Amino acid sequence: MPLLFILSIVLLTGCSEQFIVLDPKGPVGAAQKDLIWISTLLCSVVIVPVLLLSGFILWRYREKAGSKATYAPDWAHSTKLEVIWWGIPIIIIIILGLVTAKYTYALEPSKPLVSDKKPITVQVTSLDWKWLFQYPEQGIATVNYLQIPQGVPVKFELTSATAMNSFWIPQLGGQIYTMSGMAMTLFLQADEPGQYFGSGANFNGRDFAQMTFKVDATSQDAFDAWVKKTKNASPALTMGGYTKLAEPGPANVQYFSSFPTGLFERIVTQYAVGGSAHHHGSSPQPKAVDTSTTQGKTAPAAATTPNGHSGH
Repeated sequence: MPLLFILSIVLLTGCSEQFIVLDPKGPVGAAQKDLIWISTLLCSVVIVPVLLLSGFILWRYREKAGSKATYAPDWAHSTKLEVIWWGIPIIIIIILGLVTAKYTYALEPSKPLVSDKKPITVQVTSLDWKWLFQYPEQGIATVNYLQIPQGVPVKFELTSATAMNSFWIPQLGGQIYTMSGMAMTLFLQADEPGQYFGSGANFNGRDFAQMTFKVDATSQDAFDAWVKKTKNASPALTMGGYTKLAEPGPANVQYFSSFPTGLFERIVTQYAVGGSAHHHGSSPQPKAVDTSTTQGKTAPAAATTPNGHSGH
């Protein structure tokens, strides 16, 4: 067993860059990492002794000439052993339950992060097979690329135009589902500047593996400069352009200087009877805005969807 343990460590050293979930760069990811380690250590209190004893018992009581193992054919019960192998797991389960309940409440996805800075809003739509990001306050949109200011909470409002998917930036926080007819809410924050990996973590068809995107966390000045450059140097996203974008297939990184008013709300309510979508844990959504013509401007802040909640 020690040899196998050492061999597994050696074989996994080349995969160290893949364990990015254990290298968090934001408060949500850091709290989730703590929960992972606490849960792992508590479970190890049971798992490790059981594995070691399994090997020891097989070796100690193996069939061999001259064995000195105690022969007790009438042995049937030991109160001491019963207390040990039932008492310790029960105590661990109670502790694990309390810890999990505490972290589950603290990490509720739609719970705003404590910060002295105003959150920015990003509306996320999963398509087949690409990601559309809208910045309603900045008036721009991107495909398969996300830029956020460092140290500023980001309020993600998420939905899906097609099949259900799962939005995931491992170093910033856990996954949350995107679902048709629902607007979910997720707060994340990047405490350090850098480039982070994002992806769709749900199998949803032919090109699901290409549903990845880069996240650049920059200074506020660099973020403002990027927004200004995008507005001045990129084309507008029209309804015709969105219809083309929504067609199944992968896509490269794209930037848009504007998008039709109410586009996110229209996507959320596209399958709803009477134009009213289901918002998890919130009041009904107003009817979709008519976007049959290109508005060339973004939806006002008041038109953003209410907070959603996820148990994921």
